[in-house]
Amino acid sequence: MDQDILSDQVRINGSITEMTLTGDGKLRWADGGQRSLNVEKEVLGFVAEGSRIKIRTVVEARDQICCGGSTGGLMRKNYVFEPLSEDSQRLWCEKLRERVDSFGRPKRLYIFVNPYGGKNFASKIFLDHVKPLLEDANVQFTVQETKYQLHAKEIVIGMDLSKYDGIVCVSGDGILVEVVNGLLEREDWSSAIKMPLGVVPAGTGNGMVKSLLDAVGEPCKASNATLAIIRGHKRSLDVATILQGETRYFSVLMLAWGLVADIDIESEKFRWMGSARIDFYALLRILHLRQYNGRVSFVPAPGFENCGEPTTYSEQYICNPSQEQPIKVLQHRYQGPDVELSNLQWRTINGPFVSVWLHNVPWGSEGTMAAPDAKFSDGYLDLIIMRDSPKLGLLGLMTELSNGGHVKSPYVLYLKVKAFILEPGTIAQDPSKEGIIDVDGEVIARGKGTYQADRKGMMSYDKLQIMVDQGLATLFSPV
Repeated sequence: MDQDILSDQVRINGSITEMTLTGDGKLRWADGGQRSLNVEKEVLGFVAEGSRIKIRTVVEARDQICCGGSTGGLMRKNYVFEPLSEDSQRLWCEKLRERVDSFGRPKRLYIFVNPYGGKNFASKIFLDHVKPLLEDANVQFTVQETKYQLHAKEIVIGMDLSKYDGIVCVSGDGILVEVVNGLLEREDWSSAIKMPLGVVPAGTGNGMVKSLLDAVGEPCKASNATLAIIRGHKRSLDVATILQGETRYFSVLMLAWGLVADIDIESEKFRWMGSARIDFYALLRILHLRQYNGRVSFVPAPGFENCGEPTTYSEQYICNPSQEQPIKVLQHRYQGPDVELSNLQWRTINGPFVSVWLHNVPWGSEGTMAAPDAKFSDGYLDLIIMRDSPKLGLLGLMTELSNGGHVKSPYVLYLKVKAFILEPGTIAQDPSKEGIIDVDGEVIARGKGTYQADRKGMMSYDKLQIMVDQGLATLFSPV
């Protein structure tokens, strides 16, 4: 064990006892029995109040009644002790500050709150669960409620990032996606994208924060997510570039085409049903199952080279902009992966397809483990393809989405890819109609005859391609 940092007599509840700050980060004292706090995991912050020092903590509730806005088995609790002299108090404050600062925790955060996401509870979640913990941790913060779609992106493009140690999204996944796109559209994108990003669940999907917390066995709660941000641990996140002509979009969660996209987007017409709309519309879509003509091509990860049929690819849509390229659309500020698509080993699969789903992280929403083998920064996207399935079998597959069991079905092809091309087509049963391409919960392309087909998408319902930049972004993480 490391040598103790500080050990001194203090007064607790009227009695004098020994308190020790150990070299391995424990705060120990006797108060009707031995007590101990793990400074890194349990101590949020501290404050000197007169001659006393108040330690603000978050601890497991155990059999106690949770209070002070705590959720998920956690409770905020204060411990107060009184050093026996001013010099002792000053020394305790100095050593505690040094210890807390050594963790690299954020001190200044810019926080987006999306008041319109999910069930419109984001503002209440921030006030009840996020704000108290940040204040306990002495974190300064600036709060901005988003007022319209792409508002967060607009702000991020122009904001002074040097004033903050991180950007936090109290929302679903949509605001996080806006922030990433804003950072990558800045002139200083290469340094801006290193800004740590945090997510607190307050939307409909919450796939990113569910993936982060589930990876360490924690519940998808606002308090757990906020603590992950306060503690300051970070992990890298792959970012996918979606490109079509001169239009590009950066994705961090998923792309869906076919059944999953149809359920996600078309079920919006039944929003009055609440969360039941997804299950209801999934049943409706399965009973009236569509298959889509089209083709997907991909560069498989090692171990998946035999999936699909071999093909060649001669175009170079995504590559290093420092190279001379004959195609004008390649000259953009963002530095895509430094590879040429034509030099990679491509495979292809022809439709018709029931569903094509690309995933960057395991969970698509709190209840959908779309890609159980997905990693945050392995440099690959997980591809889930379904070309055919009996309707009864498909119903069974939908019930397995909550635990990832659907990928074991003989009707599902599950693999990892480095690059991907989607060539979407018409509905096989009705060639006059096409489909929807859904990226991170937003429609980027609508084909003929689709739900709200009159609304213009970011891209056309045509060939698009995706490459992955490994570990490009940074997330606040529980570990």
